[in-house]
Amino acid sequence: MKIVFLEADSLGTDMNLEQFSKLGEVVIYGETTPGQVPERIAQADAVIVNKLMMDESALQGALSLKYIGLTATGTNNIDFAYTKKRGICVTNVAGYSTDTVAQHTFAMTLYLLEHLRYYDEYVKSGAYVASRFFCHMDRRFHELKGKTWGIVGLGAIGRKVAQIAKAFGCRVIYYSASGAKRQEGYQQVDFETLLEESDILSVHAPLTVKTHHLMDYAAFCRMKPSAVFINAGRGPIVDEEGLCRALKEKEIAAAGLDVLEVEPMDEKNPLRALAGCDNLLITPHIAWAAVEARTRLLDEVWENIAAFQKGQERNVCTQ
Repeated sequence: MKIVFLEADSLGTDMNLEQFSKLGEVVIYGETTPGQVPERIAQADAVIVNKLMMDESALQGALSLKYIGLTATGTNNIDFAYTKKRGICVTNVAGYSTDTVAQHTFAMTLYLLEHLRYYDEYVKSGAYVASRFFCHMDRRFHELKGKTWGIVGLGAIGRKVAQIAKAFGCRVIYYSASGAKRQEGYQQVDFETLLEESDILSVHAPLTVKTHHLMDYAAFCRMKPSAVFINAGRGPIVDEEGLCRALKEKEIAAAGLDVLEVEPMDEKNPLRALAGCDNLLITPHIAWAAVEARTRLLDEVWENIAAFQKGQERNVCTQ
């Protein structure tokens, strides 16, 4: 079996891919442009891919192709009508990043809640050396205990965040945009209640028609002025123009984003105007990327291919 990695660098250059040689001949490309895909997979039996589109224009010349392995959970880059027509098996990996995304959610929250950028810069500037007091507390902050933590999307990651929030002493409420049935142990509320009652609101939902720009200017205006907003779901769930305006007008206290509408960040992204503000934190889509999570991901990709070679179905995607 000839296995071609098209976007190996998206997994991090510190990851070891040697184990895949046990499954066949391995060809590794760090990155690939859409125009390079047809040539690079022309002789492939299996393709390992992350974000590149796998549609008819990319795949039609790959006559030996039998398998596409996604190094991700999302499948929106797959033309399933075409892969089904060709009989190409598609697999993904789910659940590998639950712990690290939840961890990053709290890292962003605590950074914003406790004004850590301000206090770090206060010390590094030398102002603390010149202080007459042992403590400097110009920026007020509060405990998480007793606060209401609202969640959009109570899937595996949302539930993990809810567990940790409860351990901090938070009251947890959640909203399901899909209309899924109430989950035991947590209070399901409507969207208006979620916005009005949340002191911290974190998003862990998939991008759908119902969640696209769910968090717009009007939504932020219905939140508490003291609220902290976190998006660790999908970038287009947030209307970035609306968020920028809400932060400028102090409709909410702070926001932390690990995902953006366009990635890498677009030069014209309105949030760039807030680069000097300490109430906005943006990280470059790294919540999923702890070393342990990426190792789990690759182990799962290996197991998926191995199962396919044995004629077994493992993490097979149909849509």
